[in-house]
Amino acid sequence: MTHSNHPEDDKRPPRGAGTALVLILLLAGGGFGVYRTISHWSDADIRAQEAVQEPTFLSRQGARIIVPEKSPVRNKLEIEPVEERDVQRTLTLPAVVEADPARTVKVLPPVTGRVIELKVQLGERVSKDQELAVLDSGDLAQAMSDDEKARAQLKLTKQALDRLMILAKTSAVAVKDREQAENDYAQAQSELERAQTRLRSLGISADQKPSSRLLTLKAPITGSVIDLQVAAGDFLNDPTAAAMTIANLDTVWVTANVPEKDTALITKGQSVDVVLTAYPKEVFKGKVLFVSDILDPDTRRTKVRIAFQNPDLRLKPNMFANATFLAPGRNMPNIPTSALVLREEADQVFVEIEPWTFEPRPVEVAFQQGDRAVIERGLEGGERIVVKGGALLND
Repeated sequence: MTHSNHPEDDKRPPRGAGTALVLILLLAGGGFGVYRTISHWSDADIRAQEAVQEPTFLSRQGARIIVPEKSPVRNKLEIEPVEERDVQRTLTLPAVVEADPARTVKVLPPVTGRVIELKVQLGERVSKDQELAVLDSGDLAQAMSDDEKARAQLKLTKQALDRLMILAKTSAVAVKDREQAENDYAQAQSELERAQTRLRSLGISADQKPSSRLLTLKAPITGSVIDLQVAAGDFLNDPTAAAMTIANLDTVWVTANVPEKDTALITKGQSVDVVLTAYPKEVFKGKVLFVSDILDPDTRRTKVRIAFQNPDLRLKPNMFANATFLAPGRNMPNIPTSALVLREEADQVFVEIEPWTFEPRPVEVAFQQGDRAVIERGLEGGERIVVKGGALLND
């Protein structure tokens, strides 16, 4: 018997036993078969090992991905047709109740003066022509004095003109004197009209003669005092600064700030459901009155306003609310989010173009609702796509 010169040869496995010394790790989690050897193999074992063919999992023909019949990848894929559903996207945003600017009036003092009596409080309801405050004004006294002077001057010039006209009938009167009298009378009339116009601008009619320097501010409209900037004893020296603001709250606005990225979802006349913090179990249904044409450069948001009738004044300015905008329904492809595969920062899905033959296709996702994605572009209803296991087909 011939002995080997190498002691290692005695440790080789007998012919035909090589298979027992090979551990075959099957596909796990979509991976590929891994072959591991132990101990030392004979040349025949090595040739037998080389004869083992690694199974074909996937093959490619250009952009197409083919899953062979015996590929274990088939068991990992789930394929479903694309559904088309009527989708109505909702957008909920914080909002606030505001007074309608078209029904809001700032009460400006027509003259400078001191507030000697304040007759209303913040939040109080007032009626048109109701007294709001009483001012002691030197400007009013000056305006009254100018009116009295203008009346006296008109009376004097009228008398002078009448005398000249009488004299003109009995004796010669110089044309120059008559023309001068007529001019003086015309100027006196103009000055009286100016003085009376000034009094009317202060809220005093030409026939009304106040007996003092006191001026009463009156409400220009019926509404509520939503802003008050004066108190008894204040001196008002700026006729352009509002003493108070009155708003008619029979109609109010609910204003929401829409992010720039969602502006396209909001249109005039769109239905809106509003829930106020004060009335959490009640839904106020309205429509978008208008969408502002201006985007705030700091917040990158657009103001959207919804008008509500408010006869019982339940909606009060500065109340907080949530406005839910209901976008028009659209029939759009709807797929599970698990079908989306990210590739180069873009979403794509694998479309089955032939049995077990797939092709990657980029898609544009309109939005996601829960575990479903609504597709804007890239898919049509009825197409079959991989909804689970698509990562195995991705490079």
